[in-house]
Amino acid sequence: MEFWLSAAFVDTGEYVELAKAADRLGFSTVAVSDHIFYADYEARYPYTESGAPPYDPDTHWPDVWVTIGAMAAVTERVRFATNVYIAPARDLFTSAKAISTAAALSGDRVIAGLGAGWCKDEFLQTGQDFHTRGRRLDELIPALRELWKGGMVEHHGTYYDHGPLRIMPVPGEPVPIFIGGDSDAALRRTARLGDGWVGNRFYSEEQLEDLLVRMEGFLAEEGRTLDDVDVIAPLAMPPSADLYRKWEDRGVRGMMAMPWWTPTPEIKAANSGNPLGLKIATMERYAEEIIAKM
Repeated sequence: MEFWLSAAFVDTGEYVELAKAADRLGFSTVAVSDHIFYADYEARYPYTESGAPPYDPDTHWPDVWVTIGAMAAVTERVRFATNVYIAPARDLFTSAKAISTAAALSGDRVIAGLGAGWCKDEFLQTGQDFHTRGRRLDELIPALRELWKGGMVEHHGTYYDHGPLRIMPVPGEPVPIFIGGDSDAALRRTARLGDGWVGNRFYSEEQLEDLLVRMEGFLAEEGRTLDDVDVIAPLAMPPSADLYRKWEDRGVRGMMAMPWWTPTPEIKAANSGNPLGLKIATMERYAEEIIAKM
């Protein structure tokens, strides 16, 4: 079982120290989230009844690849993933170059978690077509993989068209591509194109089982099974080794953790006024009580 640390919503100045702690404590991956800006969005957030996103104008959204580069420079083992990077809101080469550079600088410790995105406003401001985002992501994924192989590459598709060219640096080994999202379209994309799947919200056990059953159906259509993809599943349940063993047996490869959401009263009191200290203390507790027992 892998343990991914979800670093969404944290202040920019905390990422480096959280990465150091994750590296030391046995977390496999630090996951960072992507938004370009905050606004009075026209788009509705799909995971709340109100349609309002679960963050405010002061929430930090540092550039994910710059942040991963900074974290990689002070760590040796832990990997870094995006959960998720909205690649269709950028042009092909912006995504290809940023991801390949982060992979090269980190010693191939990068996972590209990609999603189609929900925020129409971001697409409007970057000049990308919101309505074709899913189809463009389907074409973009193999185009990225070709560019990352090195050498001269050309691509002639419906949405991306370029003659022979080469980007450098390129990864030393293939960058795993994980698909985010729990719609049928996202699960089909996982089955066709994904090395893995990562959930972008915390699920009940019933919701997770439903997701796995749906995913298994789409995988079967592609001649694949759950053994062929790495499933990273956030669970909205109190963490326990027994719970995670159960889901590991079901085919889940990793769990997402945000330990500072549930600090003990003792940790909370000892780190009053010290948000970073509280986060690291809860990570240490999680490592002792969960990771060490798996």
